[in-house]
Amino acid sequence: MPDAPLGLTFREVMTGGFTIGETDPETGRAKGEIAGTALALHATVSVADMDRFITDPAHTGGLAGSIEFAPFGGTLQGTTGIFNLFSPAGQPGLKYMVYELGFTHDGKPHYLAGHKDVRDDSPMLMWKQTTTLYTTLHAGTDKTGPVIGAGVLSLGVTDLVRMLGTVTVTGATSPVQHAQVMARFGQFFLGQLWDSYGVHLGRGL
Repeated sequence: MPDAPLGLTFREVMTGGFTIGETDPETGRAKGEIAGTALALHATVSVADMDRFITDPAHTGGLAGSIEFAPFGGTLQGTTGIFNLFSPAGQPGLKYMVYELGFTHDGKPHYLAGHKDVRDDSPMLMWKQTTTLYTTLHAGTDKTGPVIGAGVLSLGVTDLVRMLGTVTVTGATSPVQHAQVMARFGQFFLGQLWDSYGVHLGRGL
């Protein structure tokens, strides 16, 4: 019987101003902050097979979790989800970190679609770009549906520390395998960051 594939999971919470009726994330964020309407995405990201994840051009994983949004009555559990890490955006020098979660509200399907824009840019922008999620809410089961809300979610320093503490390796049967998975994921993540920001580091800030 073949060994189970090696993977990992981690949990992440991103929160920010969000407004129903807006289609532009920045406008939705600003209006949401004024009105006090924040949306939180509680995401559990899973990579079932690290080898396949790294060789997949879109670097696709799974996403489960919930959203917390007072105008929708509180917490709503997700039904489907997608995660992509440094996937091609179709533009030179731009990659996406994608977080998408489908859920049901008032008996109707909704779809939250968010992406972080990682650009070939100054390393001084690296923290903001890798922790800022531009988000739109769609009516229907995917992001082709009409946009009915928008905002910007972010991951704070405290949230990042908590996230790192949730990383769990799956499928490992020894400390060596555990370390190998962590090292491989870390090398991939840092390598992608170097591809985006390293040339600027070489030139100096």
